[in-house]
Amino acid sequence: MLRITIPGGPVLRLEHLVMDLNGTLAVDGTPLPGVAEALNALRLRLNLLLLTADTHGTAETVAHELGVTLHRLPPGDQVMQKRDLVHELGSNRVVAMGNGANDVGMLAEAALSIAVLGREGAALQTLLEADVVVTSPVDGLALLQHPRRLIATLRRS
Repeated sequence: MLRITIPGGPVLRLEHLVMDLNGTLAVDGTPLPGVAEALNALRLRLNLLLLTADTHGTAETVAHELGVTLHRLPPGDQVMQKRDLVHELGSNRVVAMGNGANDVGMLAEAALSIAVLGREGAALQTLLEADVVVTSPVDGLALLQHPRRLIATLRRS
């Protein structure tokens, strides 16, 4: 578990890290440099779950490579599917990371949401829904490894 107290805000007790794959952790189905190492640093504190529509068909290989649990989304309302999964995990215990329009629901539902504005860009609604916006997944994961960075960004008092 990762416990973070935001001055003037909530006390976060995070147990799950729910992540989108393409555009967030990977470009064209290939994980970005440093992602595996950053996830390894968090593995003992958070359950790592990859949610994806698997646009490039690489999700199973990438999940194995990164050592994360894979949840491949079937066709349909993926915004709601991602939101529902975060809800099932216990929204108040989840940090979510994504970049796409289908990530809006999980970012809205999670206790802490991180949008990645990377090489593939990010959907505007996703940016507006996020608590924090970063320019790479490694930077977003580093916020969880070094919570004082997150506190400095989110503090209200």
